[in-house]
Amino acid sequence: MKRVIVALLLTGCASAPPATRPSNAVITGRFPYVEADVHFMTGMIAHHSQAVVMAGWAATHNASPSLKALCERIVVGQGDEINLMSTWLADRHQPVPDPKAMRMHMKMNGMEMDMLMPGMLTDEEMAALDKSRAVEFDRLFLIGMIKHHGGAIEMVNELLAAQGAAQDEVVFKFSTDVFIDQTTEIERMTKMLNSIQGPPR
Repeated sequence: MKRVIVALLLTGCASAPPATRPSNAVITGRFPYVEADVHFMTGMIAHHSQAVVMAGWAATHNASPSLKALCERIVVGQGDEINLMSTWLADRHQPVPDPKAMRMHMKMNGMEMDMLMPGMLTDEEMAALDKSRAVEFDRLFLIGMIKHHGGAIEMVNELLAAQGAAQDEVVFKFSTDVFIDQTTEIERMTKMLNSIQGPPR
C-alpha cells in the first residue's frame, strides 16, 4: 500500500500544472525549487556519505563475494549521486556540505547542530560494524543498510509531502530513482540476510 501511495504522489508531482506552485517557489531557469528540495538534497548528501563509508569497508573486512559486489555498486552509484546533489546545490547558490560529512549541519531556534538523517547508523553502530569481520560483517552490514535504505525512502516521502516540492526536474528524477533503487535493494538485501540467519520468526 505504501508503494502505491508513493507512486501516486510521484505521478501527481510529475503532472502538477505550474499554477499549483506556491508563492515561495524560487525560479531559476525553467524549473522552480522550494526549501524542501534544498533540505532533501543537503540531507541526502550526508545520508549517502555514510552509505559509501559502510560499503567501502567490505573490501577490508572480509565480506562475502556477493556482498562485495553489492557494496561496489553502492560506492560507485551513491558517489556519483553525491556529485549530482553537490552540483545542484552549487548551481542554485546554496551551501554545499562536505561530501564526507556524515551528519547534516542545521540551525534550529538559533542553535547550530549536526544531525543524523533518518535510518543512519549511530556512532556506536558504525564502530560495531567496523570491528566485525566475515559473516558477522555481512550480517551487521545488511541489517544496518536495510535500515539505512528505509530512512532514504522516508526522506523521499517527506519531500513529496511538502508543498511544491520535487517539481524541479533533477530533484524529481533523483528522488524517484532513490525510491525505486533503494526499495529494490532492500528486497535483495533482505534475501541475503535471510540466507545468513534465516527468515524472521
